[in-house]
Amino acid sequence: MKKKSFVFCWLSLLVTTFCYGQEAPFFKKSDTLNAKRRNAVIISESVLASGTLLALNELWYKDYAQSNFHFKNDNNDWKQMDKAGHFMTSYYLGKIGMDVLDWTGVSKRNQLIYGATLGFTFLTTVEVLDGFSKEWGASPGDIIANAAGTSLLVGQELLWNEQRITVKYSFHQTSYAKQRPKTLGENFLQQSLKDYNGQTYWLSANIWSFHKESNFPKWLNVAFGYGAEGMLYGETRQTNPTLQTPYRQFYLSLDLDLTKIDTKSKILQSVFSIVNFIKIPSPTLEFNTKGQIKLHYLFF
Repeated sequence: MKKKSFVFCWLSLLVTTFCYGQEAPFFKKSDTLNAKRRNAVIISESVLASGTLLALNELWYKDYAQSNFHFKNDNNDWKQMDKAGHFMTSYYLGKIGMDVLDWTGVSKRNQLIYGATLGFTFLTTVEVLDGFSKEWGASPGDIIANAAGTSLLVGQELLWNEQRITVKYSFHQTSYAKQRPKTLGENFLQQSLKDYNGQTYWLSANIWSFHKESNFPKWLNVAFGYGAEGMLYGETRQTNPTLQTPYRQFYLSLDLDLTKIDTKSKILQSVFSIVNFIKIPSPTLEFNTKGQIKLHYLFF
């Protein structure tokens, strides 16, 4: 279930970011409250959220038996990589919610209350639907991850009035998907959403934003990543003893904040804004729970 909901979230992220990233006059921020824009945003978000939840119910939940609301502890599944996905999705849906309200001229306080919480509200509503499904159940770990992603967004706005640390994503194909293609994906796009073995989630910190009087390039970031490999099944203890034991990976790397690259091109500014959630491939140091230290000259 979680992977299907992530497809909707990623599509919403890309389409919405594209829309508000354009430079036409209509998309320029209003300096004062524009009631028509605000109302249009509220109506649009309500329709999109309701439509997505109805679609999930029709395309997924109705095919499974219902039950009384219950929780399911899946915190040991997939080495918590699915929780990292919730964390990132909650962060970016909240950022979109905050940015579109900023476009309408809504006060910063209301942006944080009604916009930045969009990711937590939407994803946790999906958890409630899971809770009424006999086969699934609401995940406390997912809800905590949703809250953490929103907290990172809101906390930085309250502390610094900007996002100095952003959540980023990278992906490389692995051999595991070929062993369970229906679960881990049959092609590159499916695998990028479903194969946790190839996914890495990053916290990318902009160095200059912490030392604005320094001579650091404004676009240079340092990134800390988390990944895992050896996973064919969600459970930590795999059913086949011949399978590789799953292990965690921790990364230290350099990155770019594309939004801080000086360019006079409005088109490039929009493109940089849209793709900035992707971690730029660069030399990377890996530490893993197998006791290994690896240097990747170019890590995706």
